[in-house]
Amino acid sequence: MIKISPSILSADFAKLGEQIERLNSSDVEMVHIDVMDGSFVPNITFGAPVMKCIRKYTDKIFDVHLMIEEPARYIEDFVKAGADIITVHYEADRHIDRTVNYIKSFGVKAGVALNPGTPVSVLENIINSVDMVLIMTVNPGFGGQKYIEYCSEKVKEVKALSEKRNKELMIQVDGGIDASNIKYVVECGANVIVAGSAVFKNDAIEENVQKLREALK
Repeated sequence: MIKISPSILSADFAKLGEQIERLNSSDVEMVHIDVMDGSFVPNITFGAPVMKCIRKYTDKIFDVHLMIEEPARYIEDFVKAGADIITVHYEADRHIDRTVNYIKSFGVKAGVALNPGTPVSVLENIINSVDMVLIMTVNPGFGGQKYIEYCSEKVKEVKALSEKRNKELMIQVDGGIDASNIKYVVECGANVIVAGSAVFKNDAIEENVQKLREALK
């Protein structure tokens, strides 16, 4: 089963609680929470206090994507706020192996994200330790961007690596995914799809999720 993880970066923040409740009753498995610090990426979003507030609106898996410098400093805060999966960027952490193990020490799943320009080869020594690899298919920082085509090859590379080294690996793709390309991305090897604008556009959450599910058939 392909998992869909709507990114609340594209939600209407004035109706965030209501839209999270609607996600809770829709055909999605996760809620993707993009945490940005204005340093690692050129945008600022929300932190652990906001996440803790919206946790009460859903029992879906909280898929937390930390686009921040020195992510290890904030892991415990996000665990306490209700994270189920915490993904950190390879590019933002000098001690990625230690941080992955630190995340897992709290009993939550650990992911590593790669920006478009970062080669898959950097995962070689940690692929056995992680629960998820996130391939960014846009340059992180803002929602609504266009899918970067060459990243499809990176998804295929991660899939091949997982077949050899970690068959249970979740392969997540984030950026520019909609009904027109979701099936192709899954055929490349992705099994967790982050969708922001494609889920929240026109405030038609339930209908948009169904369109994505239909496109996967």
